[in-house]
Amino acid sequence: MQVQPYLFFEGRAEEAAEFYRKTLGAEITMLVRFKDNPEPPQPGAIPPGIENKVLHLSLRIGDTMLMGSDGDCDGPAKFQGFSLSLTVSSDAEAERVFAALSEGGKVQTPLIKTFFSSGFGVVTDRFGVSWMVMVAA
Repeated sequence: MQVQPYLFFEGRAEEAAEFYRKTLGAEITMLVRFKDNPEPPQPGAIPPGIENKVLHLSLRIGDTMLMGSDGDCDGPAKFQGFSLSLTVSSDAEAERVFAALSEGGKVQTPLIKTFFSSGFGVVTDRFGVSWMVMVAA
């Protein structure tokens, strides 16, 4: 059994995938557009004008698979009530990743030393996704 995050970027999935590729070294393992769906949708099932948007996206980040879509493209993405936790092996890597995720985003908690990690911080990236970055104990 696996639990894998599936995020709906409401029109910004491809942009997010490229951002995570650059900042986190994510590997795009699958990207399917609505127009490339091998099973044509039922009439009215997808909003008009999103044929070139992302139906499904898979990203490998380290040992984890993160999946996503553009969804219905009907407004800003709402990522609330959770954070993605990203554990790195060194303080230098935490600082690099945290700074990269912060570009265009908002720092919630700056990277600080805690009782459980030599570096821990929380940042909301430019897409609205909350990340907890920490150095492995």
